[in-house]
Order: sequence, then structure tokens, then C-alpha cells
Amino acid sequence: MRAETRAAFLLIAPAMVLILFFFFAPVVAGFLLSLTDFDLYTIDDAHNLRVVGLRNYADLLTSGIFWTAIGNTLYFALVGGPLTVITSLAAALLVNAKLTRWKAFFRTVYFVPVVTSLVAVSIVFKYLYHPRFGILNLTLSAIGIEGPDWLGDPRWAMFSIILLAVWRGFGYTMLIFIAGLQQIPEELYEAARIDGAGPLRQFRHVTLPMLGPTFLFVGIVTAIGQLQIFGEPYVMTRGGPLNKTLTAVMLMYEQGFRWWRMGYAASVAFVLFLIIGAATLVQLRLQKGRA
Repeated sequence: MRAETRAAFLLIAPAMVLILFFFFAPVVAGFLLSLTDFDLYTIDDAHNLRVVGLRNYADLLTSGIFWTAIGNTLYFALVGGPLTVITSLAAALLVNAKLTRWKAFFRTVYFVPVVTSLVAVSIVFKYLYHPRFGILNLTLSAIGIEGPDWLGDPRWAMFSIILLAVWRGFGYTMLIFIAGLQQIPEELYEAARIDGAGPLRQFRHVTLPMLGPTFLFVGIVTAIGQLQIFGEPYVMTRGGPLNKTLTAVMLMYEQGFRWWRMGYAASVAFVLFLIIGAATLVQLRLQKGRA
């Protein structure tokens, strides 16, 4: 057993070193950076660096723009996350159905947006959302409905970006759900049919409970991705209109790489890190409570 233990440690040692070097070390460095006023002048002369303690965090708590960004990010995650899970589960059920003749074709079609360039997709959707010449509003006008200014109206801008994010991201989680569906024993469905359960009862009492671990993984991965939203609003709206699509990562980017307030930007990043960690722990606790 000692020889096996030593062999196990030797095998996992390279991976652990990489994790420590590329994950834990940057987290610690980012936290230490958030305790300073690191800026453009510090790059020129390290003597300009000052330790300010928790002042950056105090400034965050009293900053209206920070709470706006956090609110937008949470709205995006709380609306876009469930929509992504529901859409991907529905697509997985359709693709995994026995009646689908073109199963491989539909898997490919649904997964293509995931591997498509985010910038290219965002630009295409920006034209689709155009208030006068976009296909969406032209279609609505053909049936007598006046479409809104999807990206220019503060009431619709974030929801429009959520639709894009759901369309682009559901293919990845769909494949995970397909893998989970294929692990459910067929005998359970046969027993349910013998007991008189219809498709809806089979889905409720067999499919959903057996997909519990899959839901946990998909929920955590989706929440982490949604809370780090950056590319779509940056390309499509630049945080507008009226900061309605400004997210936490966008605020961090602007403070760090536009105004060179690296210490302040690091504090935003660390707060977001805590929010993501809290969201992950909540999902783990909820799943543990259901088990």
C-alpha cells in the first residue's frame, strides 16, 4: 500500500503543481494586488506602489456603478442560467429520442454555435437586432407588431443579450445532458410503463431524479460562465444603454485596462470570485439536501 500511495502521489504531483502555479498562486496574487493602489505610475516606478489595505473594497461598497454592474450580472445569471438549462435539456430529450433519424446531424447543428467565434456571432446578432433593418423586427412588422429597439432600449438590451448567450451556449450543456440520459437504465422506464406511467410521469419520476448529478454539474458550470459574462455585451452594447448591460467583468476590464486602476480592478475580480464560490456552494448544498 505504501508503494501504491507513493506511486499515486508521483502521478498526481505534476497536475497539482500546475494547479498551484496557475490557479492558487494567481488568486493569492490578485488578492494581494487588490490591497494596493497599483496603477500606471507603478509600472514605471515600483516605489509608487502603496498598500492601501481594504480601501478598494470600501470604495466598491460605496460605488453606485459597482452595484449596477453586480445587479446586471446577477440578472443575467438568474435569467440566462435557467433558460440555458431548460433549452439544453429540451434539445437533449429531442436528440436522444428514438424517433430522431438524423440524431448525429442535429447534435452537430446544435453544437455549432458553441465553437463559433463569439465576436462574429455577436456582430451577426447585432444586425439581426437592428431596429429598422434587422430580420427580427422586419418579421414582427410583417404580422403587424412594432418591434422595439432591442439593444438601444434599456428595458430590452440585457434580455436581448441573454437570448444570444442562451442560443450560443446551450449546445455544450445539451451534450452533457445527452450523456446523462444515456446512463439511465432502460429497465426503469419499462417498469414505469408496466405500472401505468405515461411519458410525463416517466419524465418526472425517472428522468429528472436520475439526472440529479448531471443537473448539479450543468448548474455549476452554467452559473460560473454566466457570472463571468463579458464578450457579448462588450461587442454589442459596450455596457449601454444607461449602463443596463454593464457587467462585473466589464467594470473590471474598464478599471484595469482603460483607467489602469489595477488594484481597484483586482478588488472587483476578487468580489466576483467570492460570488461565484458562494453560488457553487449553494448549488452543492441544495443538491446534498435533495439526496
